[in-house]
Amino acid sequence: MSKQAKLLLIVAVFLAAYFLPFQHPRMQGAILEAFYMLQEYAREHVLFCLVPALFIAGAMSNFLSSQAVMKYLGPESPKVTAYGVGAVSGAILAVCSCTVLPLFMGIYKRGAGLGPAIAFLYSGPAINVLAIILTARVLGWQIGLGRALGAVVFSVVIGLIMALLFRGEEKERAKGLLMPEGEEPPRTSGQTVIYFLVLVLILVFAAWGKPAEQAGFWYAVYSVKWYLVIALLLALAAILKAWFKREELAAWVDSTWDFSIKILPLLFGGVLVAGFLMGRPGVDTGIIPAKYIAMVVGGNSLLANFTASIVGAFMYFATLTEVPIIQGLIGSGMGKGPALALLLAGPALSLPSMLVINSVLGFKKTFAYVSLVVIMATLTGMVFGALVG
Repeated sequence: MSKQAKLLLIVAVFLAAYFLPFQHPRMQGAILEAFYMLQEYAREHVLFCLVPALFIAGAMSNFLSSQAVMKYLGPESPKVTAYGVGAVSGAILAVCSCTVLPLFMGIYKRGAGLGPAIAFLYSGPAINVLAIILTARVLGWQIGLGRALGAVVFSVVIGLIMALLFRGEEKERAKGLLMPEGEEPPRTSGQTVIYFLVLVLILVFAAWGKPAEQAGFWYAVYSVKWYLVIALLLALAAILKAWFKREELAAWVDSTWDFSIKILPLLFGGVLVAGFLMGRPGVDTGIIPAKYIAMVVGGNSLLANFTASIVGAFMYFATLTEVPIIQGLIGSGMGKGPALALLLAGPALSLPSMLVINSVLGFKKTFAYVSLVVIMATLTGMVFGALVG
């Protein structure tokens, strides 16, 4: 951090300490809510979602062939292949906006093009099959269908626009990526695929959320998920013992630690700020009262859809929690257009995820990505609201 940045931080902390009305009940509630949200995030998402994702990112950094990534997701890959793989692989994981970040960093570091990596970044939280089914059943098939189509189209279109906007920088980056790898890998491609598959399945089942209805396939998987995770962990232990050297495992742990120290402070700080501003989902103790948001997002005006997109972009949603929250907002007068806009912007973005994306891509690319998500969610909400009225 530069001297100027340190000085600005000191001044900002001083002004906040001097002028903020800490005696006001709303301010005290918002401060306490920030730590409640951080506690909830730590209990529900760090151990079983974020930690497996960090280990996968570390594995990508060490054991994933950059040639393979360049072949399927690189800047020169066929667009149908690159964006198809980026969107579909993100959808399979079905993780929240924070859990997908280490995975995004992993594939981007190994040579994925900006566009396909962005498609992956958006699709992971947005194209969640269980969440889309729940949306259709709770909020109506029109919103469910709109969310499914919008999420698929968004992941590809936003990726394509990002690649176009920063094509010059991507060409320069690609030159540094097209370097021949050194010695032959110690494992076959099949062994590497099995290793990564086990890691991904551990993440998928450990993060498997409890469905609303206690019946059907999704609940059946939820009821046995820890048995599946334990079996997969035993399989992983056998794989590591049979196929990996001690030095490789040490390098894997080092890479995972490197990702952790880059991501976790930003995520925790972002969760605190998000909790302070808007509170936990469904709890009206943030500094911004929920009733004001509900008043603005009624109808189908440009302001209503834009406000819903902005609120969704900055608010943190755990997987599946967005549906009952929007159900409550619709009951308070929220229009169907703004509801879809929030669904398209909310799960894919959050203030914590923006901070991490900025540390990876820089301010310009992060601003462009967030702006594209908000603009497209706003326009889609307006069109959808006009059609279903």
